[in-house]
This record gives sequence, structure tokens and C-alpha cells, in this order.
Amino acid sequence: MSTASGPDRLHETSEGASTGTTSGTTSGAPDGTPAGTVTVRYWAGARAAAGVAEDTFEVPGDLPLSEVVGLVLVRHPDDRMARTVAVCSVLLGDQPVRSQDPASVVVAPGTVVELLPPFAGG
Repeated sequence: MSTASGPDRLHETSEGASTGTTSGTTSGAPDGTPAGTVTVRYWAGARAAAGVAEDTFEVPGDLPLSEVVGLVLVRHPDDRMARTVAVCSVLLGDQPVRSQDPASVVVAPGTVVELLPPFAGG
């Protein structure tokens, strides 16, 4: 999955949460206050790579899925996470979106993104 994020869109809060700025967007408050949060849940190998079950990101408004993935990779910058995310199935709520272009999938504040790597079992 390709990512489209830049350091000018990210800031670290004192709690370590990445936040977006309102640069180039009309979402969120004019002073840069985030419009809401997006929760990313990790399953199986993605959870192992992240070291946590989920992350919550403050966002300025709607973001493309590619930017949400970019936030994940900023928070978890090691190669293992990048390799894992690249092969994950992605759900927005209960809707699969992996086959769609991540730059065209809109993730609104309040959305839960599920990252599910391939796994075997039965």
C-alpha cells in the first residue's frame, strides 16, 4: 500500500499521538484543533509488529486511507510494520477496502480502520 503523508501534516502531542494540521484543508477548526479521531486496530502479525492492539490518531477531518497508513508508519517506523501493512487486508468499519486505491478511500473522523494481515488456521 502506498502512503501519501508529509512531515508538515504531522505533529506529536505530549501523549505521543500524531495529529494533522489544517494546512491545505478546510476541515477542523481554523486554529488547527483536530476535528476528531481515527482508530486503527491491528490483528495478528500487525499487532505483533505494532506492539499494541490499536492506535488512535487525532485528525483534522476526512483523510485518504493512504494518509492514515502514513500515520501508522510514522508511529511505527520499523521495516517490519511497513512490510506487514503492505500485505494487510483493510476494513473501514465492516467494509473491505483493500482492493481500492488507498488515495481514493475516504476515512472520516470516528472511523475504525482494521488492519488484518494474512494468517493461516481454521
